[in-house]
Amino acid sequence: MIDWIERQRYIIDFTLSSLLRRKVKNFGLLALYTLIVFILASTMFFTYSIKKEASIILSESPEIIVQKLSAGRHDQFPLSQMETLKKIRGVAEVLPRLWGYYYEGGLGANYTLLVPPVTTNKNGIEETTDSITSVENKENAPDNPDKPLFQYNDTKLKPGTIIIGQGIARTRNSHVGDFMPFRAYDGSIVGFEIKGILSSESELVSSDLILISEQDFRSLFGIGNDFVTDVTVAVVNPHEVSTVASKIVNILPDSRPITREDILRTYESIFNWRGGMMIVIFSAAVLAFVIFAWDKASGLSAGERQEIGILKAIGWETSDVILMKFWEGAVISLTAFFSGAILAYIHVFFTGSLIFEPALKGWSVLYPHFVLTPFISVEQLATLFFITVIPYTVATIVPTWRAATIDPDSAMRHSGD
Repeated sequence: MIDWIERQRYIIDFTLSSLLRRKVKNFGLLALYTLIVFILASTMFFTYSIKKEASIILSESPEIIVQKLSAGRHDQFPLSQMETLKKIRGVAEVLPRLWGYYYEGGLGANYTLLVPPVTTNKNGIEETTDSITSVENKENAPDNPDKPLFQYNDTKLKPGTIIIGQGIARTRNSHVGDFMPFRAYDGSIVGFEIKGILSSESELVSSDLILISEQDFRSLFGIGNDFVTDVTVAVVNPHEVSTVASKIVNILPDSRPITREDILRTYESIFNWRGGMMIVIFSAAVLAFVIFAWDKASGLSAGERQEIGILKAIGWETSDVILMKFWEGAVISLTAFFSGAILAYIHVFFTGSLIFEPALKGWSVLYPHFVLTPFISVEQLATLFFITVIPYTVATIVPTWRAATIDPDSAMRHSGD
């Protein structure tokens, strides 16, 4: 066993010295190899992490969202039909929602306006939902002025006031106490005071969000008191969501129930598509590398053939020569793999995918700034490893075996021709 270990050590030492003798050529190959691994790893790390992040955030979304359809388009939902939904067996709760889009022509940006959902607590007092109303406003935290968050759940949002997302505040350079003008549906201009800014921790989903009172929302868009945008349905048994959704369609044929799983699948498809597009964009570079690596691995130079002939002449066995070339390919591929993976990790999770940010995150005027939580699976690393390391390492063995099996004199004679 000790002799075998010593043999491997000598072969590895010779392999490293051989690589250093051709350092310019091998460094160029290593740099290109690392770049390809970096591109593929960055795409894989970002796509997987943002899908994971989205699934965590959307895990608290409504189990079923019911929309009214008119001529195949989303229409206002009559409040009178909420009672019909409540009577469906398996439905625990039905809540109305008011939300919509507002286009800001000056910035060329779309805002999402939302009336915070209101529920009734055990004492019969209405309060807003905690999960969406964490805001940055140090004036409301006198006991701890350095604490940036407070929960806006003591009362409904007052008319004439709004809470805005980080992206809106950053783009407009707006602060608490400023006023934002809006053009109502009838052409009149209405101003709202900014009472808070949503936490940066929720910027992935709240960058373009504006929380507004129900009264102001209806006045701004001209929506009557008998209608809402859509309703959310909570189900008693989570395993019966699809069953309840089918019942809703049967009872209200002009409605469209959207389940939480439908939303998750949509987000997953979007990010899979973006990740795939990135790989397609860089497929030319990947193809060029494959051709270059295969040419390098499959075609030994005259110097390499002479080296193999000399090694055979001084007593090296064919297995030793093949092992040497195997270690040579392994050193280059493993160095490129770990270098590219580490650089990709830093790129995605510490710089926010700075290089590929627009393509991976999407383009928007109100661009969300967020840092992804690292989510890396063994399956990802294994896939990346088999795509990048195994083919190159294996490709180095076949031409070496061919050269190592010929007569040493013939190998050295042909190399000198």
